[in-house]
Amino acid sequence: MSLILKAVLTREDVERVCADLGAIAWLSGKRTAGAAARAVKDNLQADGSDTRTQALERFVVDALRRHPLFEIAARPARISRLLFSKYEPGMAYGAHTDDALMGPGDDKLRTDLAFTIFLAARQNYEGGALVVQSALGDQEIALDAGDAILYPAGSIHYVAPVTRGARLAAVGWLQSFVPDAGQRETLFDLSVTRTRLAEAGAAREELLRLDKSISNLLRMWAR
Repeated sequence: MSLILKAVLTREDVERVCADLGAIAWLSGKRTAGAAARAVKDNLQADGSDTRTQALERFVVDALRRHPLFEIAARPARISRLLFSKYEPGMAYGAHTDDALMGPGDDKLRTDLAFTIFLAARQNYEGGALVVQSALGDQEIALDAGDAILYPAGSIHYVAPVTRGARLAAVGWLQSFVPDAGQRETLFDLSVTRTRLAEAGAAREELLRLDKSISNLLRMWAR
């Protein structure tokens, strides 16, 4: 399941992140690509060893965790470090699938889901859409600054060439407490339904029964 998360970052948040990134060194993105993806990856990434980059990572992840749909859609157990990426004219990231495991040594993270938070205003660049392949065809994603897409890390996807301006984004991966995508979707549907029923004034007893079912399914499926 892919899901668009609107306004993960406010306009003020985006302005702060972009301003701070403007003072940080940009390095070749090939440095963080897996062996297969390295040949098709052509972008720049903010220097992850810079403490200013690390502070921005924490700021953006905190905002992502506050989004009302993120926790119930992803059920995150662990979130990777973020990569701040820049694509200038002619740059692209060819078709690839993300590594199943990321991280050093014994501290590897299983990549159940990936996310991209768009940082550049759409009018400031052309091209650069994230394209995710699925059984229903290619899903082309080009969102407003501050919006995010959450999608299966195991899918084949690519970033189309940028033809004007610069595409900025924050990219990350997560390991979910619920590894099975179908089970996560069931929990998400039930949680959204619970919220809508509560807003519609459903009886507390009925909501409590739904809470019980959601909690018990999570107990059965969480790993």
